[in-house]
Amino acid sequence: MTFSEAGYPFEAKQKGNIAASNCHKPLELYSVIDPLCPECWALEPILKKLQVEYGQYFTLRHIIGGRLDSLNSFRKKGYASAKRIAERWDKTGNRTGMSCDGDLWREDPILAPYLVFLAIKAAELQGKQSGNKFLRTLREHLFLQKQNISKEDVLYSIAEMVGLDACEFMKDIHSQSAIKALHCDWKFANEMEIDQIPTLIMFNDKAEDEGLKIAGSYQYSIYVTIIEEMLGFRPEPSAPPPIEEFMKTYRFVATKELAVVYNMSESEVETTMKKLVLQQLVKKVPVKHGTFWKYTLS
Repeated sequence: MTFSEAGYPFEAKQKGNIAASNCHKPLELYSVIDPLCPECWALEPILKKLQVEYGQYFTLRHIIGGRLDSLNSFRKKGYASAKRIAERWDKTGNRTGMSCDGDLWREDPILAPYLVFLAIKAAELQGKQSGNKFLRTLREHLFLQKQNISKEDVLYSIAEMVGLDACEFMKDIHSQSAIKALHCDWKFANEMEIDQIPTLIMFNDKAEDEGLKIAGSYQYSIYVTIIEEMLGFRPEPSAPPPIEEFMKTYRFVATKELAVVYNMSESEVETTMKKLVLQQLVKKVPVKHGTFWKYTLS
């Protein structure tokens, strides 16, 4: 039975050409995002919790599904469009706990999203882990620090920060390899008929089974139900690591992310993290909407 038949707001989809069989984990999870989309950024706590509790069952790959239409519209409409985008960012940050500083669109709006998309693909050419680090740090600079990530000097700085070969990265941004990888993402999104961002698509390792497409954002329990459906059994979730170990792994996380992963209220997270601040393990980083925490040890 597919989730569509069971009354869930999901669609069964056939796997596109981009997907490859995985020998080690039974599920493949594709997260179709626009790196400039605040709703995609707001999905980060859910994805972190899924990786912590069920990461042994799936591989995660980010697909760039963002298009240029909305940004082209911004260029035509100017200030009025910038004001709407800024308001949407601030509302999303307030609502979700994943801060988005909309003042960027009033101060230094992004006019070259295509370069941002290519930069993500260029980072992935240096390895999946490097690509994931780059994407996360890119979005931190965008949503929290109001940096215009369509500027090459900003992209170069982020590449250095996450340990990429920055010179090679800058060459790759303008390479056919990055262009081809981005177009491959767009082809996959078209084949999957993606019409909403974010969208998650999950496949299992049974070729005869259809995948499930989950458009939009839902409660965590819904995604767990999908994993159970795709696996054909109810897996036992892994316990999260000690919070110090989690911080050491992820380095810079939101109060909201810790609250979701550890099933804590945000006030409980604050109390717990203050103890780590006193131990000089983390530093509190206030942002426009909420708080982030930075691991301070090398």
